[in-house]
Amino acid sequence: MNARIWRGAAIAVGLALALPGCAGGSADANQAAVAKTIPVTITSANGAHVFAVEVAKTAAEQERGLMYRTDLKKDGGMIFAPYPAGGGAPREASFWMKNTPTALDIIFIRPDGTIATIAENTVPFSETPVASGEPVSAVLEILGGRAGELGIAPGDKVSWAK
Repeated sequence: MNARIWRGAAIAVGLALALPGCAGGSADANQAAVAKTIPVTITSANGAHVFAVEVAKTAAEQERGLMYRTDLKKDGGMIFAPYPAGGGAPREASFWMKNTPTALDIIFIRPDGTIATIAENTVPFSETPVASGEPVSAVLEILGGRAGELGIAPGDKVSWAK
């Protein structure tokens, strides 16, 4: 009888631990899904700025992005490359902040590696589209306000190992 109770309790605990990951609402599950970081360098008028960012390559990773995340480091972030997932011709990008509790700077990157536009300090949880305004081949998300602090501007060069 005791073994049966323990087995039932173990199953219940296992289900309780598995369900948040299935719902897609777990920050830990989101972070574990895209844990590897790469250096991304933005060269601006006042020097080079290096960020250690996660890479979102697949459609699922790009759809999830930094949703539910509250642990973004000062020089961290996420790069969506290639954008759109799977490659193809550059296209106009549109992002939103649904389920994203942290303000972000969204940096839209042209095929030549220069910054097209920067949406600074996007509003957490907003479902208002944030558009690139022109075709892009990558998008970089960093902590809100960092682009302004570092003097990063349209036209600056972005590079990373592809």
